[in-house]
Amino acid sequence: MTGSKGSDSRPSGKGGQRASRGTAASTGRGSGSLYERYKDALRRGHVAALRGRHDAAVDAYGEAAEIAPDRALPHASIGGILAKMDRPADAVVAYERALDLAPRDEAALRGLAEVLTRLGRPTDAASVLDRLSDALDHNGRLADATDTARRALELAESRPRRTHVEELATRLRAESPGDETAERAIALAMKLLEPAEVAEPEPAEPEPAEPEAAEPEAEPEPEAEVVEAEPVEVAEVESGPEPEAGPEPEVIEADAPATEAAEAEPVETPEAGTSEPELEPAEAVRTEPVPEPVEPAGLGIALGVAAEARLYAGDGAEAREGLLAAARAHRRAGRLIAAVDACDLAIGVAPADPDLHLLLADLYLDRGWRTLAVDKLLLLGRIAELDADAATRERLCALVTARLPDEPRLVEMCA
Repeated sequence: MTGSKGSDSRPSGKGGQRASRGTAASTGRGSGSLYERYKDALRRGHVAALRGRHDAAVDAYGEAAEIAPDRALPHASIGGILAKMDRPADAVVAYERALDLAPRDEAALRGLAEVLTRLGRPTDAASVLDRLSDALDHNGRLADATDTARRALELAESRPRRTHVEELATRLRAESPGDETAERAIALAMKLLEPAEVAEPEPAEPEPAEPEAAEPEAEPEPEAEVVEAEPVEVAEVESGPEPEAGPEPEVIEADAPATEAAEAEPVETPEAGTSEPELEPAEAVRTEPVPEPVEPAGLGIALGVAAEARLYAGDGAEAREGLLAAARAHRRAGRLIAAVDACDLAIGVAPADPDLHLLLADLYLDRGWRTLAVDKLLLLGRIAELDADAATRERLCALVTARLPDEPRLVEMCA
């Protein structure tokens, strides 16, 4: 109920007393204080979104939209929260309001395309992606424009879209030779374009039916006749040398050297004492890694228990440090769920702590939750920008470079 109120009561920016008053105020004496209020509302919205408090996030973003009715960011942010709340229809309205204010807003275009896809409207989603591709190309991001055009073609096949992807890929190959991001976008585009040309020669596969006609394999029959003559000769040979074969194989002579060699071997092995010390270090190496995974796991549990005790005692700062240490210990031990739980508990104490959110992003990626990790890093990047926190931005971008170099939104944020 709160979310719907926050989204429905936002001004469109096309007129009205509230919008005109806000616009006039933003150009008057109080512009500085209004801008600080706008930044504070956005920050509260981002923090609430990071903590999963969707209603509070919608309210804070709505407040930012009232303070600065000409800004598209609050409406686009509301659209993202409503999409997470499984309210895609309301999200579409919020994204369209953002695009009314900024037709080339990338966050609104991308979010609207995703929501339309969820609603089962691939053709409409592809049209939005066409607009996003043009906006990216206009901003000089040809690789991202090519990748976005490819996604539009995947959603809704059409000759103009196919031609557009081919043109973008050709330009990208000429303008960015050797660039990894460009090469990836080109490869994906070519992979999508190739099947239409290769699909034609495929029906030529039924040709191997000809070798199947070679069923009359009567050749093995004469071989059976030759085999029939062989047993006669074998029987004669077996009957003749039977008496001679008994005395010839002197088993005693063969056994004697074998036993002698066996007796000589045990004598030599104790003398060669060099082999024994080689086995000892190998055994020691095997036993060392066994306790290693147990120690960090136990350490994480111990740190978590101590941190929770500090939390219940009202010592938030110490609890935060302990929970962060516990989460890292759990991660080293491979206990990812326990690590996420420790971070979530610590966020209740320090909701805007970049260390916690960066660690959570790493944990999400460890578990394969890419979308959650990307959303968290985008929000954290916005907070760092609002706070002019260069250190957090640098650490965030280092994580992006190491683990998400193919995510265009994060790469753009770190550019």
